[in-house]
Formats: sequence, C-alpha cells, structure tokens
Amino acid sequence: MGAVAIEQKTRTVRMNRQRVRNGLSTALRLSRQVFVALQQRQAVISAVLVALLMVSALGVVVSAYENRALFNTLSQLQGERDSYRREWSQLLLEQSALSAHGRVERLASEKFGMSVPGKQDIVLVPVSAPLVGSR
Repeated sequence: MGAVAIEQKTRTVRMNRQRVRNGLSTALRLSRQVFVALQQRQAVISAVLVALLMVSALGVVVSAYENRALFNTLSQLQGERDSYRREWSQLLLEQSALSAHGRVERLASEKFGMSVPGKQDIVLVPVSAPLVGSR
C-alpha cells in the first residue's frame, strides 16, 4: 500500500502540475489576446488623435492666413480713412477761406456793385409795429 499510495500521489501531483500548466498556458493565451486587442484599440485611438491633430494644425494655418489677410485689409482701410480725413480738413480750411467776410464783401462790391450802406441809409423797423395785411 505504501508504493501504491506514493504512485497515486505522484500521479496526482503530475495531474495537478498539468492542470496548472494548462491553466497558465490558457491565461497567457488570453492575456496575449487582451494585449493584442488593447494594442489595436490603442492604434485606432492613436490614429484618431493624429487625424484630429492634423485637422487642428490645418485650422491654425488657415486661421493665421485669414488673420494676416484681414490685418492687411484693415491697414489699407485705415490708410484710406486717414486720406479722407486729410481731404476733409483741407476742404474745411478751403470753405472757411472762401466764406471769409472780407472776401464776400469784396466779391459783392466787384461783381454786383454792392456796397455797405451808410448810417443814413439804414432804416430801423420797430418790433411793436403791426405788419401790414395781418391781424
């Protein structure tokens, strides 16, 4: 009975070792499948992130181009505004020079023969006098 018991124990130990080896190989196989699946998943996620990065980079390039174009347009429009302001101030100076009282009096006397009336030619109309034809 001793030899049979030892043989049986040895067989049980071998079977246990075999079960452990089978379990380990199954665990390794499953873990490899999990890692492969995770790597594929990470590859897809990485590809998506790279695509988003490229789209973002293109957006930055387009935005910078539009910003430069708009800045150039703004500079051009500010130059036109300054030119119009200069022209407006020159026109105001010209208007004030053309409407000066001395010039108007000179033109009136030269072209139309007008003159400033003397004191004897000025007639004052009283404010309290009723107007003719009104009630």
